[in-house]
Amino acid sequence: MVAPEAQGQGIGRALVLDALAWARAQGYAAMQFNAVVETNHSAVHLYQQVGFRVIGTVPEAFEHPRLGRVGLHLMYQQLE
Repeated sequence: MVAPEAQGQGIGRALVLDALAWARAQGYAAMQFNAVVETNHSAVHLYQQVGFRVIGTVPEAFEHPRLGRVGLHLMYQQLE
């Protein structure tokens, strides 16, 4: 999560790429993000751009402050 005043500066992308590089260096075969709020389109788009894909959605698992119950995506990327 990136502070609102820091959004749009590539910080989120840098964090994700660093996490992926660390996981590869440690010998992980895959990485999964377990709870990506489906209405967080910026995050979903970023993760998809760097190779993650949605492998499932838990319906109505998150209480969004404005939208009510929304789903949580499970996002996955093979690292090898």
